[in-house]
Amino acid sequence: MANKALLVGINDYAPVGPGGPDLRGCVNDVRDMAHTFNALGIVAAAPAAMRILTDERATRAAILEGFEWLLNGAARGDVLIFHYSGHGSQVVDVSGDEPDGRDETICPHDFATAGMITDDDFRVRLKGLAPGFNLDIFLDSCHSGTGTREMAALGAATDEPTVVYRYIEPPVDWGYFIEANPSLPLRPLLKPDAEETPGELGTRETVAVRRMNHVLWAGCRHNQTSAEASIGGSFRGAFTYYYCQALRRAGVSITRRRLDSLVSADLAKNGYSQVPQLEGNTTALGQKVFT
Repeated sequence: MANKALLVGINDYAPVGPGGPDLRGCVNDVRDMAHTFNALGIVAAAPAAMRILTDERATRAAILEGFEWLLNGAARGDVLIFHYSGHGSQVVDVSGDEPDGRDETICPHDFATAGMITDDDFRVRLKGLAPGFNLDIFLDSCHSGTGTREMAALGAATDEPTVVYRYIEPPVDWGYFIEANPSLPLRPLLKPDAEETPGELGTRETVAVRRMNHVLWAGCRHNQTSAEASIGGSFRGAFTYYYCQALRRAGVSITRRRLDSLVSADLAKNGYSQVPQLEGNTTALGQKVFT
């Protein structure tokens, strides 16, 4: 039985140094998750068990190679974790294989030249995996650019923004078609077959999906933004921070459903409008975390 994690956090987007659409809290998110997993005995802080990709090392090729490393040899009882903190975006399904016509994406360090990572990129790697392993995927990124500003209580008024949203406008060759077709539905990055869940995804905090072979923890609903802000003296993703805090308080005996409700309550209590989304099959949602 193997416990493995791939943790990705991108503050510095290409070009290296000032000039890209940079963030400030994503590398701290990786540290928070790594410390939490190690402290609770979920994944050991050792190179053979935990891979970390940050900033210029988190290229499109490196993330996809790391995801293949994570899944390679997956067997019943394995605990596998993928965590991404960085920008998200949307693209029209240019390949024409998606009935809903739009995909949410994550943005690697070199997305401007190498491209974003889409649903199809993950799907081909998840398809056909043996049953019985445990894969939890965490996305602390924005799914759209329509979120509202957080409560003023999050920070004093300064010349520097205290809350930043993890969203990048799609390139015009794909983004234009979204603007021209605003009725295209929002769907999650790692969506199951559309016919299984008509109208469900993105409408509730916890969504049971019958044939889903992984658990998805999204930092916000599919029409919201994920915030990063100064929390505890450092910039962090709000979802990742409160997830780690709630998990450390509760321990690994808590169920996924219960943990999701605690994280949602902490975000709301601290003034964040985003609502985390937990998706998976009914059995996985009712089980203890990472089982």
